[in-house]
Amino acid sequence: MIRLRLDLAYDGSGFSGWAEQPDRRTVQGVLQEALARVLRMPPEAVQLTVAGRTDAGVHAGGQAAHLDVPEEVWEAEGERVLRRLAGVLPPDVRVRSVAPAPEGFDARFSALHRRYVYRVSDAPWGVEPLWRHHVLWHKRPLDTDRMNLAAAELTGEHDFAAYCRKREGATTVRELLRMEWVREEEHLLAGTVQADAFCHNMVRALVGALLAVGDGRRATGWPAEVLQAGVRDSAVHVVAPHGLSLEEVAYPDAELLAARARATRRVRTLER
Repeated sequence: MIRLRLDLAYDGSGFSGWAEQPDRRTVQGVLQEALARVLRMPPEAVQLTVAGRTDAGVHAGGQAAHLDVPEEVWEAEGERVLRRLAGVLPPDVRVRSVAPAPEGFDARFSALHRRYVYRVSDAPWGVEPLWRHHVLWHKRPLDTDRMNLAAAELTGEHDFAAYCRKREGATTVRELLRMEWVREEEHLLAGTVQADAFCHNMVRALVGALLAVGDGRRATGWPAEVLQAGVRDSAVHVVAPHGLSLEEVAYPDAELLAARARATRRVRTLER
């Protein structure tokens, strides 16, 4: 067997998220069907592992995945795979590269960090029509200085249980490496959120809390207070998915991939 790394992008508007589901159009399902076709493999033999499982409506500009195939399949089809995928995939998902991965590579567990961007318009007339599937409209004017003050108190390693949907047996301890807001245009804001990993709904809940700070409804210290409380707060609004895009998944040098994967698999707890 040989492990292939795929780098891909998609518009999440027409998908029920990444993960394969019965009777639902998903990114994983569409990609696996296309890969089975171009690699001439049985559909059940094609199973992708992704760096970050995105929810319904969430986009990706820099997603990564891996796939294990028999070496003879890659030798027979490898040179044609990328162009053939371009011909069979729908226009809302693209595979930019397919190549044998370095030893120890795991798309999910070898990642150093994931970087998301969430875009918001605070224009009084709403979102520009061409942006409507990728930008959230916020009715009130937003102050990026206030939002960045609040975000600075959230960075570092914390238990983000207050901003996550809890899953059985999974930790909510994460290291938030970066969270900052800039104005890309007069009424268009971009929030960059970068962490070693994210738990379910974490980015959208953090964005919702910071929007409440940015429009003056909450004090700049409120998101940190929610974090310290450690329980879901009904006042934190989980924003809509369509403003969110996974922009980058970063990996260490090839010789460090296996060690990174081993470290990531360990369940983390906070030192008290």
